[in-house]
Amino acid sequence: MATDNYGLSEVIGPGVSGECLERKGLHINEDHFILEVVDPDTLQPVPPGEVGELVLTTLSKEAFPMVRYRTGDLTRILPGECPCGRTGRRMSRVLGRCDDMLIIRGVNVFPSQVETVLFEIEGTEPHYQIVVERKGAMDEATVLVEAAESIFFDQMRRQKEMVERIQKRLAQELGVTFEVKLVERKTLERFEGKARRVVDKRQLWSSPTAEPHA
Repeated sequence: MATDNYGLSEVIGPGVSGECLERKGLHINEDHFILEVVDPDTLQPVPPGEVGELVLTTLSKEAFPMVRYRTGDLTRILPGECPCGRTGRRMSRVLGRCDDMLIIRGVNVFPSQVETVLFEIEGTEPHYQIVVERKGAMDEATVLVEAAESIFFDQMRRQKEMVERIQKRLAQELGVTFEVKLVERKTLERFEGKARRVVDKRQLWSSPTAEPHA
């Protein structure tokens, strides 16, 4: 069984927190770290269970200690105790980066959440892009998904079924409705290094009377 472990090179490699075999969140190594979850804008602590930016202070790191280091990673403290019996605090898996978060119709959305849904649906390729636009007073998000050739060149009914299945899963998991469009393989632009998953066209549109979006 594979488990998730969290760390970062600036503080320490894998070792800040890690899952046990129950896989109910990452146990924090609180004898070595003070962990806080704060609002990225105000830097004030968020209530337990709410998503915020992870801030770390090292307790045992020598030579180069870190005090309230902003990781840029988004997570939350999980309530209750783990079924394994350990009573220390647990954090969720990292949900995304502060600069990756989108607000669509009042709902916080992370590309990693979209990716998780797509990877669970047979027939999709590991390449996608989220396009966000403002139409009137509302934000609209479209997910472009590269489909396997067997799907894309098959009958229209099969394509429609896949689009509806993706839309339903995204709405269930994220709480917001996406338009979904299937595109041919290698249609989406490739980038060296980190892929460009989001195209936010709201930032490209402006007018003297335009109101800033949330």
